[in-house]
Amino acid sequence: MKTITVFTPTFNRAHLLPRLYNSLCKQTSSDFLWLIIDDGSSDGTQELVKQWQVENIVQIEYQFKENGGMHTGHNVAYACIKTELNVCIDSDDYMPEYAVEKMVQFWSSLEDKHNYSGFVGLDITEDGTIIGTKFPNNLKSGSYLDLYKKITGDKKFVLVTEEVRKYPPYPMYEDEKLVPLGILYMMMGEAKDFAVTNDVYCVVEYQEDGSSNSIFNQYRQSPKGFAYARKEIIRIDKSVTRQVKMYLHLISSSFFAKDLSLAFKKVNPVKTFLLYPFGIVFHLYILIKINT
Repeated sequence: MKTITVFTPTFNRAHLLPRLYNSLCKQTSSDFLWLIIDDGSSDGTQELVKQWQVENIVQIEYQFKENGGMHTGHNVAYACIKTELNVCIDSDDYMPEYAVEKMVQFWSSLEDKHNYSGFVGLDITEDGTIIGTKFPNNLKSGSYLDLYKKITGDKKFVLVTEEVRKYPPYPMYEDEKLVPLGILYMMMGEAKDFAVTNDVYCVVEYQEDGSSNSIFNQYRQSPKGFAYARKEIIRIDKSVTRQVKMYLHLISSSFFAKDLSLAFKKVNPVKTFLLYPFGIVFHLYILIKINT
């Protein structure tokens, strides 16, 4: 069996997938398979994948599902994966030719693998610029929260499949298409650390719709999904600043969801009550950002 599953949730990205496919064909290690989770595409993605399966350069598994959003694609992937490790590479990103080889080498070099939820490497842009900062040379491992006290920017998480299955799937809410994906990494890191390396695993291309205005719109479009994430962060991260920020976001989410009780359930209702006036102001701020 292969060591790593590279999985890609995709929706109408047939025009971008060939770049990722080509990067996988060039990998210096074949110790992986590619799992494509098609989230209801109607642009010929399935036909394109069938052509690649016939070419048989890369071992490809394909799963079609009803459109439900990125997080539901992750749920399907985690239910299907059989390899020891897994990593998500988005449809608009691709991998340096040595990425899989470096992943396998780093994992093999670790002692006491059972103590880790997985490991984390770097993302870069197409011109080779590291996203955010590198890991400090003396840093060997840490929880998701601990790591992000020492570094900035998107990083590539390689997960131990057995550890992923200890956690519930991302929840699904009617008419919503987003639950923040990082909340799983945060929950996993609460139990077991992630090892870290400054190896580069992914080349990232940010799409034009990934602006700050887009994230504010996402708050409005998926309030229950974001509320779920806020509540988990409140449970895990006890820093005062983070707690206040999450309660303000939670209050705003309750307005977008048209369910004010959402801000009081499964959290400290006294803190919600005390921060409620500030939450209203914060919600108005988000509305202004959406409309500008």
